[in-house]
Amino acid sequence: TGVVDSLYSEILNESRNVYIQLPASYDPSKNQKYPVVYILDGENLLPTVNEVQNYYSGGFTPEMVLVGIANDKNRIRDLTTSNITHKYGMPFNEKNGEADIFRQFIRKELIPFIEDKYPVTSYRTLIGHSYGGLFAVSTLIRQPDLFANYLAIDPSLDWDDQKLLKEAQEILSTERFEGKALFISVSCQLHMQDSQVTIDNVMKDSTDYTLFPRSIIALSNTVRQNAENGLYFRWKFYPDDLHGTIPLPSIMDGLIALFEWYQMENTDRINSFDTPKEELLVIIKHREKKLREHFGYFEPPYPEELLNMSGYMNMDMQQPEKAKMYFELATEYYPESANAFDSMADYYEAKGDSTNAIKYVIKA
Repeated sequence: TGVVDSLYSEILNESRNVYIQLPASYDPSKNQKYPVVYILDGENLLPTVNEVQNYYSGGFTPEMVLVGIANDKNRIRDLTTSNITHKYGMPFNEKNGEADIFRQFIRKELIPFIEDKYPVTSYRTLIGHSYGGLFAVSTLIRQPDLFANYLAIDPSLDWDDQKLLKEAQEILSTERFEGKALFISVSCQLHMQDSQVTIDNVMKDSTDYTLFPRSIIALSNTVRQNAENGLYFRWKFYPDDLHGTIPLPSIMDGLIALFEWYQMENTDRINSFDTPKEELLVIIKHREKKLREHFGYFEPPYPEELLNMSGYMNMDMQQPEKAKMYFELATEYYPESANAFDSMADYYEAKGDSTNAIKYVIKA
């Protein structure tokens, strides 16, 4: 999954690989751009994100360009948020604590590289697991404008005696996060030596054995206690998943949760042939407004194929005014589509209006 690309980083003083996966429907002739997902540990997690998108994009999530960032080298250095020399009482000699530098690479070099070369918009999502989840939370806290959505999978918030957690608790209580969304997951590995520790009593434990899950739950509690800061938040405990298996369900549930606003509403009214044209138009325009508010730019509320199909279905059902509405919306939302104007010609031909039929054929 994904085509390998690379760029040389002046900030990191090294070459970095990225893996690019375009949506299946991508057609360069249409000049369409897509939201983009940046995936830490992309050499491992990009196929999983792509598989989730194969099932859920279009209805639950938008079609998106996926960018897998390789972290197979210097992973701990790049993803951890502060420097340590000991971990759980043992010497720790691996290079670490340079997340802020790695974030500079993403902000100043990688994002401009992707936006210049690939069909992406400025609407960005970040996904990270373990140390990648730690990095995702630190980015939300330290530079929230870099991404709209943050998906932190079993994040290592125990790092450096919960240093980032303590920073986050202060910032979440004082800063505003409107337009930002966070999904956090926690696995079933609450205590490696005591099966009596459960999600209901783990916060009562004070040993190092439970510091990892307690750190995640503490952050979740802080977010909920500061709901007035505007951050959209969801979290989920996975009682049957280990730290190594939790990425798959977390990516599925996380993307669906983060894009809850994207999902189509009033589908029963749209699918009913008894719904008045005026009500249908209100539903469509409401979705157009909602997408613009979230994305920050115009996005057609429905795919051209859906509008086109709805137009022909209503023609077959002898509801010509609804059919005309759908065809007109297709030409409004997709003004460079020959097919949209050709469908308008079909409508006028069926009405016996040769003048307008010829006009739209010529336009097509």
